[in-house]
Amino acid sequence: MRNIFAKAITVTATAALVLGATGCSSERDGEAGGAGKGFAADSLIGVALPSKTSENWVLAGDLFTNGLKDAGFKSDVQYAGATTTVADQQGQISAMITKGAKVIVIGAADAAQLSTQVKQAKEAGAIVIAYDRLITNTKDVDYYVAFDNFKVGQLQGQALLDGMKAKKPKGPWNVELFSGSPDDNNSAVFFNGAMDVLKPLIDKGDIVVGSGQSNVKQTAIQGWKAEIAQQRMDGLLTATYSHGKTLDGVLSPNDTLARAILTSVKGAGKPLPVVTGQDSEVESVKSIVAGEQYSTINKDTRKLVAEVIKMVKTLQAGKTAQVNDSKTYDNGVKVVPAYLLPPVIVTKANAAEAYANDPKLAPLTK
Repeated sequence: MRNIFAKAITVTATAALVLGATGCSSERDGEAGGAGKGFAADSLIGVALPSKTSENWVLAGDLFTNGLKDAGFKSDVQYAGATTTVADQQGQISAMITKGAKVIVIGAADAAQLSTQVKQAKEAGAIVIAYDRLITNTKDVDYYVAFDNFKVGQLQGQALLDGMKAKKPKGPWNVELFSGSPDDNNSAVFFNGAMDVLKPLIDKGDIVVGSGQSNVKQTAIQGWKAEIAQQRMDGLLTATYSHGKTLDGVLSPNDTLARAILTSVKGAGKPLPVVTGQDSEVESVKSIVAGEQYSTINKDTRKLVAEVIKMVKTLQAGKTAQVNDSKTYDNGVKVVPAYLLPPVIVTKANAAEAYANDPKLAPLTK
């Protein structure tokens, strides 16, 4: 199993464990937990989401509100604020418990600071589903529903390499690495997935991290904030690439940061490097089609929310929700039964195909 809470875990070991687990991830491992007694078909379902830091979080709220209503449930969908996010979410979850929510779906603002509220939810008889971000340090999470986030990182690392090879067939390639917010449990998972691809080439000297900043702490962007990423990129360009050294690629964990990185490079008057991303945000899809941002990851929020609502309906009927990974996601206290969806890498070459069924993005690729 992969202990995502481990303080120090080597990329090689992580990769080996994940590959062992994902070998069966395309099929259901079976059912996790025990069937409950079910609950009323019009019960309240709570959904606690983090602040609106990306288009996907905004879309998720709308999809949960409408989808739960269509399924016959009452819903209480809340977002944490932009500043006191953790305290906001803690209070929102407590309020959902008081209102009698039968299931509480949580997209964690801070994965490590919700154990008290999750315990309260369980004591009140609610079922807890971690959405997109695993909640750590608690035995009281029942299920985890997400895209395969280690695979996301692997796809990003491979896209970075492929894009650089297309521009310059042989290395060495000069790169810089970015990772997400340290309070988001997924940040290290994305980064470790990417390093599963990149680290062997760094060790061989085929890839050179110009700044030398190559671990997840050095590369983290607090709060996933674009302005912090742009400031960091400004500093890297000044310190490392101001005397004719070429920057070939940048590992960016999401689209918001990718655009900030590109803004920095443009401002410095440098040639655009290969830059990865994630989330299929509208402006980044436009950028990919225009030949600027190299790649993104399509994690269709519609499918993810639909899977959660399907799980809620199963639990309402008193049945056991099915999972397809019961070995990988160790939150530091327990292995949380998970249902993982497959992510899709998107570049200019396959954008039209990848978004053919997306009414918002398909027109951008024509």
